[in-house]
Amino acid sequence: MGTVDNIYILHGWTYSTDKWAEFLNLLEKEGFKPNLLKIPGLTEAIDHPWNLNDYAEWLNKKIGSDEQSSSSKKALLIGHSSGGRMALAYSLKYPQKVKQLILMDSAGVYHKELSIRIKRFLFRKLAKWGKKITKYQGLKGLLYKLTGEVDYKQASPVMRETMRNLISVDLTPKLSQIEIPTLIIWGEFDETTPVFDGRLMHKLIPSSKFHIIKDAKHSPMFTHPREVVQRIVEELK
Repeated sequence: MGTVDNIYILHGWTYSTDKWAEFLNLLEKEGFKPNLLKIPGLTEAIDHPWNLNDYAEWLNKKIGSDEQSSSSKKALLIGHSSGGRMALAYSLKYPQKVKQLILMDSAGVYHKELSIRIKRFLFRKLAKWGKKITKYQGLKGLLYKLTGEVDYKQASPVMRETMRNLISVDLTPKLSQIEIPTLIIWGEFDETTPVFDGRLMHKLIPSSKFHIIKDAKHSPMFTHPREVVQRIVEELK
C-alpha cells in the first residue's frame, strides 16, 4: 500500500495529544502520513467562543481552497468524539472536499432523554450563575458532579461557552445527506457517546460501515490501537 497523503485527524475534547503517539506511529508504518491537527480552544489558543460553523471554516482553511480539491487532493478525515462532530459538520458543508470519513466514538447525535435534558438544564444554570457561585465551592462541585462533565469544570469561560455551542447542535437530521464513504468505529462499552449513537449514524449515513471494538470504551485508538488501525487499513485497501 503506497503512502496516503491528505489525512487529517481531529482529536476530541482534550488539552494534550500525547496519547495519540502509538496510533500515529502504527498508521505511519502502514504507509499513511497522518496530520493530527491542533484544535482551536483545546490544543491551540482562541480568544473568543467558537461555534460548529467556526470549526468547519477553520478546517476548510487547513485543507485548502476549491482549486486544490481535485480527486487526488481530497481529504481523508478521522474524527474522534468532539472531533467527529467537527468532521461531520465539515463533510456536510464541503462534501466535494472529502474523499473518506472515519468516525471514532463520534459526537453529533442530540439526545432528548430526560437525563440529558436535566444535564443541559444544569449547564444553563452553571452559565447563568457563573461568578455568583464561585465562592461556594461545595455547591459548584456538586453541580459539576451532577452534570457528569469534568471537561466542563476544567474548561476556561471561553471554552465553556464553546462547549455549549457545540452540544446544542443536532446533526442527526442531516446525516442522511452524507454520501461520502464512511467508516464508523465504536468502543463496545463507551459511556460518553453510547453505541446507540454509532448504530444510528450507521443507519442514517447511506455509504457507511460500522465496526465495534470489543471491550473498548470511549477511546479505542488508545486502548486498542492495532485493531483500530487494522480496520482503517482494511477499509482503505
